[in-house]
Amino acid sequence: MALWKLHSDGYTIKPGEVVQPGERLAWPATIGIGAQHVVAMFGATFLVPLLTGFEPATTLFFTGVGTLLFIGITSGRLPSYLGSSFAFLAPIGAVTGYVSGGGKPLDSHLQSLAQGGVIAAGLGLALVGLIVHFAGAGWIDRLMPPVVTGAIVSLIGFNLAPSAWNNVKQAPVTAIVTIVAVLLCTVLFKGLIGRLSILLGVLVGYAVAVARGEVNFDAISEAGWVGLPAFHAPAFDWSLLGLFLPVVLVLVAENVGHVKSVAAMTGQNLDDLTGRALLADGLSTALAGGGGGSPTTTYAENIGVMAATKVYSTAAYVVAALCALGLSMFPKFGQIIATIPAGVLGGAATILYGMIGMLGVRIWVQNRVDFSDPVNLNTAAIAMVMAIANYTWHWGDMSFEGIALGSFGAIIIYHAMRALANLRGTSLEAPSPASAPAGTEIVEEALDREGREHGWWQRKQQDL
Repeated sequence: MALWKLHSDGYTIKPGEVVQPGERLAWPATIGIGAQHVVAMFGATFLVPLLTGFEPATTLFFTGVGTLLFIGITSGRLPSYLGSSFAFLAPIGAVTGYVSGGGKPLDSHLQSLAQGGVIAAGLGLALVGLIVHFAGAGWIDRLMPPVVTGAIVSLIGFNLAPSAWNNVKQAPVTAIVTIVAVLLCTVLFKGLIGRLSILLGVLVGYAVAVARGEVNFDAISEAGWVGLPAFHAPAFDWSLLGLFLPVVLVLVAENVGHVKSVAAMTGQNLDDLTGRALLADGLSTALAGGGGGSPTTTYAENIGVMAATKVYSTAAYVVAALCALGLSMFPKFGQIIATIPAGVLGGAATILYGMIGMLGVRIWVQNRVDFSDPVNLNTAAIAMVMAIANYTWHWGDMSFEGIALGSFGAIIIYHAMRALANLRGTSLEAPSPASAPAGTEIVEEALDREGREHGWWQRKQQDL
């Protein structure tokens, strides 16, 4: 890992300058920015284990370990925090049948089986990373053009809608308060506070839930003050792997988008790190699955912190990872998180799942996907209905549900229809901007758009 060079005097960032990944500010300032990264990732990261029944402290532990692993594998050149991935919510829920906040504990064996699926997906992503490292990333863009990528991202969010309702109906008043609080924080505040609207909304909803007697504090008093997180061993069932493998496609899109985003903001060419980023996230996800933590992904929330501070130093991410590891060693802290009730989770999930769905639509809009082209229209239409209705196909001992069928269906339908349309001369595909001569404005616009198109939570950059 590269050593960090002090930027300027360690405290001043001149107008137009940024602190590059290989630089750092003075350690007090670096520690402060690292703490901001912890706050930025925390709202989303702790919701995933709550929605799946996994241990929050264990998840926090593996996000810290995964971030350190990521910084090491990318040689300290690519800043990123590896937080919990929402892409795994549907397959984990399909395996465990867990409904958060319903008073029903998570079945230990089913959790082990879900962890086995997470490990398989992580190793699959790591394998893709190795291929990209040696063969380049151009084949990813050809395999998953924007219409396919947008469909896959979108269908995952909308497939999760029923699980949000299962929580909302348990405490509708608290859920509504949580939703309203998130929306108000989003529009009333700018900068970092605005980016933490989910976390602030959950805190407001939690306070209402406490006042309404919906929170049980017994587990907090029974937990110790200091101790290791609760680790959990995995188990494997090949028939369940079909639920998890499509998520690899989403993780590939997220990581590629993250590399391009950081490259655009720092002015550096980071294409050579794409394979290593995929490898690192894959290994981190597999490691988390092996110990009972939630799977990981690069976090766009933290891109917002970097955009606001102009500090892209990977030293700040090392600090953030160490902070997360420290917090995971306080069992009472983990139990406080676990007491968040169904109404609050349902309210937050209503926004989160809808946001995931609309991020897919955003990819279509930003890439000007032409839905007057029947190939694009049918690709998206069939994939979305498969996921929303949760089509299921049993093949021997294996079961493929809506997300798997919709994801692979989008890829197969698009390429089959496009090939036949080109063969018959019936294609209505518009010329691709990326095919324009290098150096033209349209290519620069396309590259910038690609750099901002992926990520579960990424918003427009805004200064504090």
